[in-house]
Amino acid sequence: MARISQRISAIAPSATLAVDAKAKALRAQGAPVISFGAGEPDFPTPAAILEAARAAVGDPRNHRYSPAGGLPELREAIAAKTQRDSGYEVAPSQVVVTNGGKHAVYNGFAVLLDPGDEVLLPAPYWTTYPEAIALAGGVSVEVPTAAESGFMATVAQLEAARTARTKALVFVSPSNPTGAVYPREQVEAIGRWAAEHDVWVITDEIYEHLTYDDNEFSSVPVVVPEIADRCLVLNGVAKTYAMTGWRVGWLIGPPDAAAAAVSLQSHQTSNVSNVAQQAALAAVSGPLDAVAEMRTAFDRRRRAMHQMLNGIDGVSCLAPQGAFYAFPSFKGVLGRAGRPETTAELAGWILEEAQVAIVAGEAFAGAGHARLSFALGDDDLTEGIGRIAALLGR
Repeated sequence: MARISQRISAIAPSATLAVDAKAKALRAQGAPVISFGAGEPDFPTPAAILEAARAAVGDPRNHRYSPAGGLPELREAIAAKTQRDSGYEVAPSQVVVTNGGKHAVYNGFAVLLDPGDEVLLPAPYWTTYPEAIALAGGVSVEVPTAAESGFMATVAQLEAARTARTKALVFVSPSNPTGAVYPREQVEAIGRWAAEHDVWVITDEIYEHLTYDDNEFSSVPVVVPEIADRCLVLNGVAKTYAMTGWRVGWLIGPPDAAAAAVSLQSHQTSNVSNVAQQAALAAVSGPLDAVAEMRTAFDRRRRAMHQMLNGIDGVSCLAPQGAFYAFPSFKGVLGRAGRPETTAELAGWILEEAQVAIVAGEAFAGAGHARLSFALGDDDLTEGIGRIAALLGR
């Protein structure tokens, strides 16, 4: 009899967190490591949010259990914020507050999937999706995309991958790891296809406020209202408000799915930390001024990274349209003059030789590419890309 369950043993550790942890460990030893690994804003949480958390610590109401689905005032505020930011009108009872965005992902798949149900997963994709699908008993069906299509799946590709077992589609725009933002007409086409075939859409909107140039975020259930009864919207405060460590996310779904998620969470974790919920309440209820300032900085860094990466011989990179990641191709570098043959090997070599951490594309089903976050300081960004360029130019 195995000591550890097969279900858990099959999970691959988060590649992005592993890279970030290794970079931090090396820094702690005195190494001047620059990390492009974790998707984490380098800005502090805005002051008004901190003040709300400080006040919450002293309020005895926050020292007790609260409803598993979230504080009523936070659920109301998230519903209002969702209508304000995306135009999607939902009842507070359709909102389930979770312990971060990953918890919302896990609960969403757990609520929907039975063993053998298939989930269409456009690739490259964020590393957590297939693991959460597998834990719920589902089967990930990769739908490959390429730089030539802007890393965006088409209705034709989705239809070719659909079978009688297809239960859901994971839809992410802006995308982690590619930075792709689907135009409204493509969002509409995919939403209508899903509605026509009774396919659930699990749409991760965590990067909704981070789009650049003339690219605009479009929410699937807003563009295609008829999909709302088969749609889960995932979101959280982590990326928008620089609150990755506060661990507050949410799931929005039709009443039966939301009620099922609350029931699951009542046994799984009970309520999210009340102090963190009060901080999140201040975030989603407040103005977006700090968000706009962060987006301006990300845009500047995006342009710098894109230009510098494309200036390296053998590296090509699409301009990120959203989120805060670039997903360059290193195919022109691999295997050249005795260089590493895979991006996984290349990432290890770059960390060892240049003391720069990147995440290999294999972690995202994007072999030949790597993900580099530009959510770090301008000086570190310039220095880090410069080190990579110098190493590859040797």
